Amino acid sequence: MAAKSKTLTTDDILVLLCGSVKKVLTTATQTDINYSPMVQKITRTCLRPDIGCFVLFDGGFSGLVIMNFCAQSAMEIYRAYMMSMGMPESELATQHTSDEVGNMLGELMNQIVGDFTGKVGHELMVSINQNQPKMLAINKEVLVSIDTNLDRAQARRVSFTTERRNVFYMELAMDKTEFIKLHDFEREEVDPDRIVEEASQRTVATTSREDVVDQDLLDELGI
Repeated sequence: MAAKSKTLTTDDILVLLCGSVKKVLTTATQTDINYSPMVQKITRTCLRPDIGCFVLFDGGFSGLVIMNFCAQSAMEIYRAYMMSMGMPESELATQHTSDEVGNMLGELMNQIVGDFTGKVGHELMVSINQNQPKMLAINKEVLVSIDTNLDRAQARRVSFTTERRNVFYMELAMDKTEFIKLHDFEREEVDPDRIVEEASQRTVATTSREDVVDQDLLDELGI
């Protein structure tokens, strides 16, 4: 008798993404980052104050990832990351609106999505490509959607907590989809450190916050 097929859903893909956020931020900041086991179904995805980051991916399936940081969580992650790399505290930015903070979060988001795409390829044998993350320091909500015909689009929101109990949120929008495993297969060996390093190298860390916004992409998103 054939082995029972295994089905992976949108929420299974969300778990992979949550794992990438936790792993990359915990490693980068050398602090404890956790996420809630309770996931919120939402009807729309938004950039929210004080810093919103988003990145599109496409290929085997399409989607949008958004991360929203309050000033406190953004500064905690920024300070922990920079100090873990040996930056003196006296040389750190003091405002979440500083270019250095936005550049750092863009670099980390690039690493997160790079780790996620590597997991998707490893676990699902599906290839997806990511765009360059976009960062906005904002003081009001901005609605963001994918300007494509998604088949029964689904959106989820997950709450993350930093070591100092500051909260930030990740939102995922993508097709309602199922991957059905027809038979066992050998997974390729993946070096997660190499994936993160390659993603980091693709980030242009010197781009100013004003230059980060790709107006053509924002037009496509309807912002």
